Amino acid sequence: MSVLLGVQGLTKAFGQRPLFKDLSFDLAVGERIGLIGPNGAGKSTLLKLLAGREPVDSGIRTARKGARIGYLAQDDRFEPGKTLREVIVDALAGENLEDYERETRAAIHLTRVGFNDHDLVAEKLSGGWRKRLSLARELAFEPDLLLLDEPTNHLDLPGILWLERLLRSSNFGYLVATHDRAFLRAVADEILEINKVYPAGYFRSKGSYEDFATRREEFLTGQASQQEAVANQVRRETEWLGRKAAAQTRKAASRVEDAHKRREELAELKYRNSQAGPAGISFAATGRQTRKLLTVTGLAKQMGGRELFRDIDLILTPGMKLGLLGPNGSGKSVLLRTLSGEHKPDAGTVVSAENLRTVMFEQGRTALDPLQNLKKALCPNGDTVKFQDKSYHVLAWAKRFLFKDEQLDMAVGALSGGEQARLRMAQMMVQPADLLLLDEPTNDLDIPALEVLEETLASFPGALVLVSHDRELMDRICTEVVGLDGEGGSGNYGSVDQWLTAYEQALEQKEKAQAKAAAKSSAAPVKAGSKARKRLSNREQEELDGMEAKLLAAEELLAKLHEEVERSANAGHLILAEACRLMDEQQTVVEKLYQRWQELEERRNSG
Repeated sequence: MSVLLGVQGLTKAFGQRPLFKDLSFDLAVGERIGLIGPNGAGKSTLLKLLAGREPVDSGIRTARKGARIGYLAQDDRFEPGKTLREVIVDALAGENLEDYERETRAAIHLTRVGFNDHDLVAEKLSGGWRKRLSLARELAFEPDLLLLDEPTNHLDLPGILWLERLLRSSNFGYLVATHDRAFLRAVADEILEINKVYPAGYFRSKGSYEDFATRREEFLTGQASQQEAVANQVRRETEWLGRKAAAQTRKAASRVEDAHKRREELAELKYRNSQAGPAGISFAATGRQTRKLLTVTGLAKQMGGRELFRDIDLILTPGMKLGLLGPNGSGKSVLLRTLSGEHKPDAGTVVSAENLRTVMFEQGRTALDPLQNLKKALCPNGDTVKFQDKSYHVLAWAKRFLFKDEQLDMAVGALSGGEQARLRMAQMMVQPADLLLLDEPTNDLDIPALEVLEETLASFPGALVLVSHDRELMDRICTEVVGLDGEGGSGNYGSVDQWLTAYEQALEQKEKAQAKAAAKSSAAPVKAGSKARKRLSNREQEELDGMEAKLLAAEELLAKLHEEVERSANAGHLILAEACRLMDEQQTVVEKLYQRWQELEERRNSG
């Protein structure tokens, strides 16, 4: 395959700590690769280096002449006051394009990521829609290779599914950094892990995430065996040297040199193998056997004049694992805080068992004091922590959560997101609970920590209520699912997939009903005796003046979607169905634009 981008001997360090050293690999045309690695391995930095956004310490970055490399950062930043259209058009200012071509591209790609109104102000968008706008900005450059850094951040589950479909139907290659295992399975044909546990600094495997996990385990097992074998060699050589064998001959001198090499090899193997351990997350339960821990009846809540949920009925019992699902803004976090007693319901009751012990993981980890140092946060009273009838010195307790000794004096606010998540879980672990309320506990956790969290939650004997965008965790943990629709309604579902299917069907029916109502409204005849329509306002005249360009962009996108349907004919039922759906939606957009154009022309020409 033709190489688009490559690095040789890539090295990057911050201060005395090297992130990676002597990395060498290539990215070829059309490759779809998932980038993973433990927290702090340097995934974000690597993507910036590959994108040419940050200088290397040493090594070479080479890109094929004329290759267009896109980069989607974790943070979505836009100039204040700019509309969606202006964000895209301004980004294309340096491209060799005519003004109408920039406008057309903006219209095409804003529509492609789901925006109907291109005159919205970018800075007022929610987190999920900001992510979509950032993606549209990169797509407008029509990249050959797109580098994406945690693109599912801020997206709800329907949004993540939408992104999966967009990437799978794209005609460009990509390298996507993510900790979302279900997302990896959906979009990646190859996995690349950055980790100091490997001699080359990374491990690369074609195939699914399961294929990667199997090969990784085989490699690490072999490396551990190699360490044991080298340790035996070093022990024998040490015994030989200890007998002070004559080292005057060339043969003896050579053996001494080989012994030193074996020791260096053993030290390197020990260092690499020590990097492989996950955090020791484990939640303690009280052992309480009360049949009803929490009883919820007719629960309802409004915020900001909007109904979030109503008529919620729940009974939480030991061993119950309840998942809360819903689009962003549907009230999942509010429901959790209502169950905890932090929010009072507008209607209904929440009845707790006597002396119920509840522990909550807050989205954003707001319970942490950013000014407190790590040692005090881990161990508030002295130098020891008691957990499950055992005492741990603060150094050992910190090590359990992958913190280094030199970090103990750091302020909590200076820790990374993943480190803060591990700290908050360390604090929760020393509080035995009957009920765990977990609001996005997976944010910023790497895959090894996610897998440990999954095992710990599955074995927790108390009840838990979980809000998470991690489908894998929800599917494996939750015994029941409640889905919120964002409009006050809710329902019980057997699985995450069942809720997603129901949610998308309801959304599609709602959009069809709205389109039908709009068409009926625009086609309604003017009643006899009603006043004649006014001439166009200034804003309507501007809309009419730009209508031809909008139609051109919409029809160009429709043509591209027609081509996508043809390309997807042999790509599998799901991909073809999605391509057809997008084409049908765009056909509706084109028809509405023509209707609006005709309406404006008629009004302009009326007396």
